Amino acid sequence: MNAAMTRDVRVANPNHSIREAATMMADLDAGIISVGEHDRLVGMITDRDIAVRAVAQGKGPETRIGDVMSAEVKYCFEDDDIDDVMMNLGDIQVRRLPVLNRDKRLVGILSLGDIAVSVEDGSAGLALAEISRPGGAHSQT
Repeated sequence: MNAAMTRDVRVANPNHSIREAATMMADLDAGIISVGEHDRLVGMITDRDIAVRAVAQGKGPETRIGDVMSAEVKYCFEDDDIDDVMMNLGDIQVRRLPVLNRDKRLVGILSLGDIAVSVEDGSAGLALAEISRPGGAHSQT
C-alpha cells in the first residue's frame, strides 16, 4: 500500500471556503482534499462536491467547505492488503480513499490511478468496472 499511495496530503479546515479548497486542489493538481478539525479527519471535499453541491446550487466561492463536503469518510489503513482495498473501492464505488495509520492519523491518499500504476496484473480495471456502476452513495442523481 505504501508504494501505491500519494503522501503529499494537504488538509483543509471545514471553516475554510470552497475557493480555498479549489486553490489547494489546483496547487496539488488533485481533485480531492481531506478535511480535518482538531487533528481528526472529518470529511473529504472533491471538485465534484464544489461543482454539484455548491456552484450548481447557486452558492458562492466563500461557502464553507463544511457545508458541501462529504462527511461520511471511507478510509483504509496503510498496512491493508492492496487487493482487499481494490475490492472495497468497487464495493463502495469510490475512486479515492484516505489512508490512515493504525493511530488513525492521515498518512496519504490512495487513488485508482495510483493502483493502476503500481499494480501490473490488470486488477485495477476490475475495480474500475465496479466503481463505475450506475448509482451508489455518491451518485448526484
